[in-house]
Amino acid sequence: MEKVFRCPARHGYAVEASPFLPHRLACAANQHYGIAGGGSLLVLDETENGVAVVQSWEWGDGLFDVAWSEANEHVVVAGGGDGSLQLWDTTNHGAPLRVAKEHTQEVYSVDWSQTRGENLIVSGSWDQTAKVWDPALSQSLTTLRGHEGVIYSTIWSPHIPGCFASASGDGTLRVWDVKSAACRLAIPAHKAEILSCDWCKYDQNVVATGSVDCSVCVWDLRNARQPVHRLLGHAYAVRRVKFSPFCRAVLASCSYDFTVRFWDYSRQHNLLETVEHHSEFVCGLDFNLHIPNQVVDCSWDETVKIYTPACLNTAA
Repeated sequence: MEKVFRCPARHGYAVEASPFLPHRLACAANQHYGIAGGGSLLVLDETENGVAVVQSWEWGDGLFDVAWSEANEHVVVAGGGDGSLQLWDTTNHGAPLRVAKEHTQEVYSVDWSQTRGENLIVSGSWDQTAKVWDPALSQSLTTLRGHEGVIYSTIWSPHIPGCFASASGDGTLRVWDVKSAACRLAIPAHKAEILSCDWCKYDQNVVATGSVDCSVCVWDLRNARQPVHRLLGHAYAVRRVKFSPFCRAVLASCSYDFTVRFWDYSRQHNLLETVEHHSEFVCGLDFNLHIPNQVVDCSWDETVKIYTPACLNTAA
């Protein structure tokens, strides 16, 4: 059964399920479609009757991404249009725990590392840099340059410590080694802007990209001259891609065509399902790590939705 949270006059940009609590999620949303005005950070709980607000905060500029701490169930980090990263505590109603402002333009992506023994944040900005931070958000540990366009997405490898991928408006996918502060691989992945990337949870060599060219491409980093799979079906830009934590070859994508699509790239007919339950751009997307095949998404239509797509429900 689908559950819907309505967030009047706030347009959803990012949503992430908690790595600790099965029914909790965080959502970054904005006034005026994120073009002007402030942002809202919402912490929500799925209940038997629907979706309830646990905590909410307002920020003076847009909020474009959010990530949960992998070490503290109460802490989230958000990326702002004012170039800031903010650390928020769900037990604290007031100001953020910490604000770091080194980026000179919008912070469009934040991610918290998942590999064992590592506790780092990565941010990607429209200033064409990625920065790596300790979890206290003191001065950044390193700044990585190389992209020739804005960075839309920065995602840690779930397998390799100190390694993350980034996707940019320059059409490239890059893989970075934090220890040496170097780009290990640059793939000209699309001839258009890349808005999102994600790592396969089961294979350290597999990464997916979603682009303004309406395609999702799956890459094997060991031989990246061309994609292993090209998933076609979206009518407009692909805003976010996410691999399933439960099925090796299953991934989801959401788009400016108002749809969320589910794919199994191991099959010849790789499109499993198209979910059409939004009336505006779908920008945020995540799988719940605790509830197999449950998906959360958010849209510019002022809603956050929690559901299990039929194609995955059957597989479960």
